[in-house]
Amino acid sequence: MASDLAKATQSPQQPPTPANGTPGIRVIIADSQAIFRVGIRKVLAVEDDLRMVAQAESLGQTLAAVAKYPADVLLFESRISQNPTEAASEILKRNPDLKIVVITGELEPSQTVEYLRRGVKGIVTRSIAPDLLVKCMRKVAEGETWLDNRGVNWIIEAYRSQAALLTSPRPKNRLSDKELLIVSCVAQGMRNKEIAQEIGTTEQVVKNYLRKVYDKLGVSDRLELALYCIHHRLMEGGGRNHTGEENAPAAAAAAAATSASKQ
Repeated sequence: MASDLAKATQSPQQPPTPANGTPGIRVIIADSQAIFRVGIRKVLAVEDDLRMVAQAESLGQTLAAVAKYPADVLLFESRISQNPTEAASEILKRNPDLKIVVITGELEPSQTVEYLRRGVKGIVTRSIAPDLLVKCMRKVAEGETWLDNRGVNWIIEAYRSQAALLTSPRPKNRLSDKELLIVSCVAQGMRNKEIAQEIGTTEQVVKNYLRKVYDKLGVSDRLELALYCIHHRLMEGGGRNHTGEENAPAAAAAAAATSASKQ
């Protein structure tokens, strides 16, 4: 009978430090197939800077491992959950700093885009070569995003399509001064808690205002709101940010896009 969690031989709190002094990368492997987990563990065993701290064969075990063992990267098999995108969101709620690399049988355009919207940092297929998987984990641990050429093209096309939709005329429903102030804060990359402190209200009130803004503008999240700001120059017209400086819409919207997955 498989144990709930198989720990690595070393303590999770003390990742290995390679000869060059760079801190080691702690990895959790979540895959329903034991042979695949064993294979990845053997791959990691010959790398000085990579170490498995836990393994899981179900979503429940994955959530438990993420909560129990400090880790930098999670290799997450998509089939381990009936709704892997929702599972990724749940995992990141429990550990926002964890870098998720999804392992899937076959890449699909819509799901690739959705994974990135949910905060996933890398997507690979099960046929990936061991040396590329090692490189992927290192790049993702450094904060980069890992996609193959098809994935990159799908993301570019998705943003082009979204931009085309957002170039339609502005809706007749105008934003109130308070809503514009909150949008301005979002465009500067501020989180809901920071916005609440800035305007003297609660985080829940900010969330309520943002829902109304999304409905009025026809967007669904902070990233789409950032794109809307760019294409409609929403923050132009003499608007100033909370420091009193003039807004630069494109740069501000980019900041909002960067923080979109952290809420």
